[in-house]
Amino acid sequence: MIHAVYPGSFDPVTRGHMDIITRAAGMFDRLTVAVARNLNKPSGSFTAEERAALLCRCTENLPNVTVDVCDGLLADYVRKTGADVVVKGLRAMSDFEQEFQQALINKKLNPEMETVFICSSVEYTYLSSSMVKQVGTLGGDISDFVPAEVKDEIIHRITNRT
Repeated sequence: MIHAVYPGSFDPVTRGHMDIITRAAGMFDRLTVAVARNLNKPSGSFTAEERAALLCRCTENLPNVTVDVCDGLLADYVRKTGADVVVKGLRAMSDFEQEFQQALINKKLNPEMETVFICSSVEYTYLSSSMVKQVGTLGGDISDFVPAEVKDEIIHRITNRT
């Protein structure tokens, strides 16, 4: 049984995230989506627990997927959960540079840990949570960018934040 972890801030979850989750769920026996409390983004639109709840609704049809909130170092989380692999989604070469550096640091911190990169499907290469928030905040339609199961909640939150 290969257990993979797909970490991220998911603030908010996008169709691009769901593309990676669905594909990774088909590749591994068990997939944990680890919602990070991102120290670089302390004022997110949703709390980590709210993001995890949104992801639970989006993944309920994927029986080998669980959602968890992750604090601290990813290398420690992977060790603690007994996971074998970290999954990282890539949209562009700029993503690769940062993710590659993180993978090397994580490998140094946890030598048993491997990182697998999954390239985004073409239709999601432009999509990011920050772009979704920007479009939504300015009154644009984000229906094509976020999962239908949580669209209304995301729209409500990003259009009503101060």
